[in-house]
Amino acid sequence: MTMEMSKQLKCMLSVDDLPLFERAAVFATVAHRGETRKGSRIPYLVHPMEVAAIVAEMTDDQELIAAAVLHDVVEDTDVTLPELQEFFGGRIAFYVACESEDKRPELPPESTWKLRKEEAIAFLRNRADRSAKMLALADKLSNMRSVARDVEIIGDRLWERFHEKDKSMHGWMYRKVAEALEELKEYPAWQEYDCLVGKVFEERQ
Repeated sequence: MTMEMSKQLKCMLSVDDLPLFERAAVFATVAHRGETRKGSRIPYLVHPMEVAAIVAEMTDDQELIAAAVLHDVVEDTDVTLPELQEFFGGRIAFYVACESEDKRPELPPESTWKLRKEEAIAFLRNRADRSAKMLALADKLSNMRSVARDVEIIGDRLWERFHEKDKSMHGWMYRKVAEALEELKEYPAWQEYDCLVGKVFEERQ
């Protein structure tokens, strides 16, 4: 994060003692400014706000909802975990870290795609607590909603916008995530996610 951005955020977040969610929304807005969703002109901020809304349907944990708004700022912007912890404390930074892939910027992203997904799935299966799983479910459901909409419009050309262009590999990843998150299957969010995975990847009609 640049010094100018840090000063700007400190000024904005101190105004009128903003509640936690609003502080997270302001921070994410600045961090993601100018970004759009992959392959579209949709402002990137739409995604983390949708993720937060999905988390809020499962829990009233205000720190987890704030972490949902912030879940991509470390992975996809120049904000670091120590900077996020400075602004929001250790617990929120921890859950953002849980949702952040090691992108290995020194390597071509297409060469590390499967490894990164395997690491994320292993974390959800073996180490993630229930809150981390809720956050992951909300993120993946938001992504699947977007994928399902775009498949209806452009079909399998959709996969060309990703580093991994093999549709079957995406199907493998989304299904393994559903299995790793099965302890949340009582929530409508998991049920919707499971249904969309089956529909998009033609496991069921």
